[in-house]
Amino acid sequence: MSQWAIGIDLGGTAVKAAVAGRTAGIITETTVPTEALQGSSGVLDLIAATAADLYRSASVTLDPAEFRGIGLGAPGAVDCLRGTLSHPPNLPGWEVIELRRELQQRLHSGPGIDCEVFLDNDANAAAYGEAVYGAGRAFPDFLMVTLGTGVGGGIVLNHKLYRGPNGTAGEVGFMIVDYNGSSLHAGIRGTLEGLIGKDRLVEMARRMIAEHPSPSSVGALCGNDWASLSPRHLETAALEGDLAAKDVWTRVGSILGTGLASVTALMDIRKFVVGGGISAAGDLLLKPALAALQRSTLPSMHDGLSVVRAELGNRAGMHGAAALCFSGE
Repeated sequence: MSQWAIGIDLGGTAVKAAVAGRTAGIITETTVPTEALQGSSGVLDLIAATAADLYRSASVTLDPAEFRGIGLGAPGAVDCLRGTLSHPPNLPGWEVIELRRELQQRLHSGPGIDCEVFLDNDANAAAYGEAVYGAGRAFPDFLMVTLGTGVGGGIVLNHKLYRGPNGTAGEVGFMIVDYNGSSLHAGIRGTLEGLIGKDRLVEMARRMIAEHPSPSSVGALCGNDWASLSPRHLETAALEGDLAAKDVWTRVGSILGTGLASVTALMDIRKFVVGGGISAAGDLLLKPALAALQRSTLPSMHDGLSVVRAELGNRAGMHGAAALCFSGE
């Protein structure tokens, strides 16, 4: 083993952290509750302690001289140059945090670890993880879309992250696909996230199933507790042949593909990697997404269009955060 690093994925409910080799990817990993109610100081203490524990245990078998630092993917607006995180969602009370400096200070004053800390947005980190270790390895240029509670994205151009001059490139969740629709999210009408983020997807599924001419098994799968309906119930029903559930996934995929068409038209990106929990639906989602992408672009843009599922699952962020530590070498 040569160069190695620690990659951390900060989420609203869990902190996922891993030791990763430059070529091997993740070697060992751990997950701890974020305990977000402790505020930014408590969460930063937790991150520093988790990173220190991983460093100490890994240094027994890995050469400390080959350690390249700690990478951290965080939700919200990240300024990679200044090392700040601004107003992260699902972390109450956080405003603008000097995340790099705060973490480096804790690592130095506590366990005595002096190292580089690399920061990026969590969706960018996931995209970079797929670019280096996952489904994006074969694509010099692609857009990573993460479908979960929200809809996030990261752009990779010529195998490198494209962040934009202000660090917000790739926010596909706020692309407008239905400017005159009824869906309103974060004050903006008709965005991808406002239409197919997890909660909105489930709301749409309830309406479609109630109005569908065919009987559906979805209610039985969720115990007729429609408040507990989840994408997994819809996936199971569709795989079992439920027509209403299949139509839900066709609608979701079509909305996604229509949004991706704007990316192709604007940037000539033709490869799309789809991750996040909702991507577990696989071809139920990806096939209608590709069909809508083709319908919504000119024939001259069809060559090379591809929508594939991410390979790294919920470990993409850790892979990508660690890979940030190697990207400058």
